[in-house]
Amino acid sequence: RRVGDRPAGYVRTPAPMRSKQGFHPRMRVRSGADFQRAYRSGSRARGSLLLVVVAENGLGHTRLGLSVGRRIWRRAVKRNRLRRLFREAFRLCYTDLPEGVDLILIPAEPALEPDLGTLERELVRLARKAHGRFLEKKAAAGEESG
Repeated sequence: RRVGDRPAGYVRTPAPMRSKQGFHPRMRVRSGADFQRAYRSGSRARGSLLLVVVAENGLGHTRLGLSVGRRIWRRAVKRNRLRRLFREAFRLCYTDLPEGVDLILIPAEPALEPDLGTLERELVRLARKAHGRFLEKKAAAGEESG
C-alpha cells in the first residue's frame, strides 16, 4: 500500500461543524504586554472560586487570559483541567460578559475543584463588578485631569 491509500470499506466522515459559540484564537490574551497592562491598569473582583482582572482592550470584543500557577497545583493535569473549565465557562457565558475588555482569570484558592455552573455564574458576576469598578476609576481619573 502507498501512503494515502484507504483500506477497503473506508468511509470518510465529514469534519465536525464549528459551533457559533466556539473559542476562537482572537478571544485569547496571549502577549505578556497585554497581561502586564491588565494587571497594572485593570480593576479586580474576588469571589470564592476566582479572581477576575478587567481592563479595556480597545478591540471591541472580549478576550480571556488565564493565570494558573504551578505553586498552587504541582500537577500539570490539575492545572490543565482548571484551565479547560475556565475556558468553557468563558465560552458559554461570553454574551453575558462586558464587551471590549480583557478578562484575566486567576484561581482564588489552592486545590480548587469548581463545577461549571457555579463557575459560570461567578464569572459573570465578578466580570460585571470589576468592569463597573474599572469604569468608576476611569471616570474619576477623567474628572481629576479635566
